[in-house]
Amino acid sequence: MDFISQINIALRGPTGQPQSAADTISRLADRLSPSTLLADRRAAVLALKGLARDWKADVGERALSGLLDVLQNDAEVDADIGKAVLETLIILCEVDENAPAATREMGYRHTDVVLADEKVAQKLFALMADHSFYLRYSALQFLSSLLQNRRHLVQAYFLKAPVGVTSLIALLEDKREIIRNEAIFTIQSLISQSPEIQKIMAFEGAFEKLFSIIVNEQGVEGGVVVQDTLACVDGLLRFNQSNQSYFRGSSLPPVLLSLISFPPSLPLDAPAPQQFALQLWDQPQKRANTALVVGLIGLLARQAGPPDGLSISCTRCLVEIGIASNVPTGIKAQALRLFPSNHSVLPLAELVVTPYVPVPDTNGEEWDRLEPASALDALVELVLHGEYNGVIDGERRTKEGMELRGAAVAVFQNFVQKEEISEAIVQAMVSQPGSQAPVTPLLYALTTVPVSPLNILSVTSTHFAALLFSHLLRFSPRAKVLARSIVPQASAQSNSSFFVPADGGQPLAPDDDDADAPQTLLQILSEHLSLTFLARGRADLPDREAREWDRLCVGYLCLLIQWLWEDPAAVREFLEAGALGVLVEPINQSAEEDAVIPGLCAFLLGVCYEFNREPGEVTRATVHPILMRLGIDMLAGRITHLRDDDRFKAIGPDSFVFTLPGAAPTHHQAPPAPGAPKHEVEEGEVWFDWAFVDFWKSNYYTIQKGIAVDPNSLSSAAGQGADSALLVASLRDVIRNQAADIERLQSQIKALGTPSDEIETFREQVRTLTEQVASAEEKRRDVEKEQEDLLVLLDELNSKRRRDKARMREAGLEVSEDEAEEDEDDEDDE
Repeated sequence: MDFISQINIALRGPTGQPQSAADTISRLADRLSPSTLLADRRAAVLALKGLARDWKADVGERALSGLLDVLQNDAEVDADIGKAVLETLIILCEVDENAPAATREMGYRHTDVVLADEKVAQKLFALMADHSFYLRYSALQFLSSLLQNRRHLVQAYFLKAPVGVTSLIALLEDKREIIRNEAIFTIQSLISQSPEIQKIMAFEGAFEKLFSIIVNEQGVEGGVVVQDTLACVDGLLRFNQSNQSYFRGSSLPPVLLSLISFPPSLPLDAPAPQQFALQLWDQPQKRANTALVVGLIGLLARQAGPPDGLSISCTRCLVEIGIASNVPTGIKAQALRLFPSNHSVLPLAELVVTPYVPVPDTNGEEWDRLEPASALDALVELVLHGEYNGVIDGERRTKEGMELRGAAVAVFQNFVQKEEISEAIVQAMVSQPGSQAPVTPLLYALTTVPVSPLNILSVTSTHFAALLFSHLLRFSPRAKVLARSIVPQASAQSNSSFFVPADGGQPLAPDDDDADAPQTLLQILSEHLSLTFLARGRADLPDREAREWDRLCVGYLCLLIQWLWEDPAAVREFLEAGALGVLVEPINQSAEEDAVIPGLCAFLLGVCYEFNREPGEVTRATVHPILMRLGIDMLAGRITHLRDDDRFKAIGPDSFVFTLPGAAPTHHQAPPAPGAPKHEVEEGEVWFDWAFVDFWKSNYYTIQKGIAVDPNSLSSAAGQGADSALLVASLRDVIRNQAADIERLQSQIKALGTPSDEIETFREQVRTLTEQVASAEEKRRDVEKEQEDLLVLLDELNSKRRRDKARMREAGLEVSEDEAEEDEDDEDDE
């Protein structure tokens, strides 16, 4: 009742007349003076707290300084007034992103007033150590609000605080969950973009306390508090090399791996345990927690310098997650994207994994374990046929599934960057003398004949096979030479009802010799490209099927462009297979229909003209009139327009999967703008990958300039023919051999620099003998000094004896003859 009466007096005034809000706030602000009683100040703060929500500007203008004085002087004395003043300040500094601009600016202005004095921030840091529950909680909430508004200034004050770090870290062990959880949220904001605070937190034991919370909350099976804690750990580690080194040297990395049931010390020749590979993923919170754990494992896998045991274990964990587990598709794609670029950390061809597939019609509740296979084979199978070979998705190409296959393509590209590896893979497809070429999954998918009606899964498999094969050939002249000698088995191809003559006329009956002659891989791809162009030109095609034919054309064209680049022998074989006429017709089609197919055909035609440097049936002089008839400007325009297509310019290094348009587009229509209606299950599609886009951007100007060059002249890229390619390859071999020699010599130096037990024993003996010699030398010097002292003393005694005998003779005393003779001998000696 006393509190109510005081408030009533403050509101009505001494005369009992109602007052305006401004007058009331002014009176309440006057009651905040230190000269008033503590109870009056408490009542005034509670009243201002009630008015702050509706009269924020007036309370901030008239009472903010008084509230800060109360915080400084009374908060530690009285917990109730401390809680009330903190809650009032939170209301005044609150910034709602959905509020009007003027209201948000008011919150920022009040925050600036609060932080104008460093003592206010120091007081907040001190209040976090108070024993009162409400005072601690309110101080954390106010600190979070200040961090949200002016993070850098609060961080600067925190670095100067004598007790800030200790108080905040101690809150992580608070038994009251609401305090602990608020402390975790505050730490997330406090460490953001501040390496200094991150280091201080790490060395004050933040990692150990955060992982203790995670383990006590049942790991990834826990709730949102585990997610916040893992996000806090991620904030301490990411972009902070010092903390990463500290974390690596601690005992926590095995704990991190065990959170997802992966054994930290699993031998490379041992399979991953089933409790890791097969888990229940019906809880969205578990997926969110696991995604954060996988992100942290990816950080530890990327070790600078030679790989250590931890980086190998983390990389093995990422591989097992990506290709041999039932982890959700999005997390699998994340794991493969985090695969380290240093392929020597874990050779995929040597690692054996045990994949699992769901039993059909069991809704993912029963799983079959497949035969062990190398990680490289499992990776290629994932790229070509999708997750679980399409058992779950069926005919659908889900966007998540396509993202997973795209991430696997990136891992494969990184793995085959070393020429020896790419050459070995291509060599495995070449038939040995007296035997047929092996039918590898990659070669089978690449040489599958396109038939109508089109099988969407088959098209996708062929397109991804073209992406993988282009990575094998792109920068390896020797791999291109080997690829020209690949002759796939006839059983790997299907009969087709399509055939397109090179000149557009009636098909000619092939000779018996030609019919029986096996086709090389390049000839097969040329023929399949002709079949694809014929099929996509049919007028009765549904829009979806026409779009799939377009994608298949893009896959073939991208592969051929990268294969024929700087390979005159391949260009000659391609042109002699009748491909020249196949490329001309799409270039002539209207640019309004589609920019991708004509642009790629024009680019491939330019590549054929640029690198047609070997004698044959179709020479540069043969191609040049065709270029003139098409028009140099038109060809250059086709190449340039490709760059402006949405399917091309939207490709990035991390993702090249588009969302399939919800409504079936018209024939050759580009993907719709964002915001278009989606399928119930979002489907995806792939047109290009980043490697080709980067290749095209680096070389399209050379082709644009080269198509205008006279056929008898050398273009700007003429020096980059087969001879130059072989020269570059030989120089690369020299560099590679020299690098290997350097590594070998460095290892020898390191081995020689490491003392063996025998050398160490000898060194110890030398040290002992050196000490003994030094001791003996010192003793010898002491003896010599003593001898010199004795000789001096003896000489003095002899001199004294002679003087005494001389005095005895002078005194007439008797001196013995022996003594006289000795004296004479002494005198003679002298």
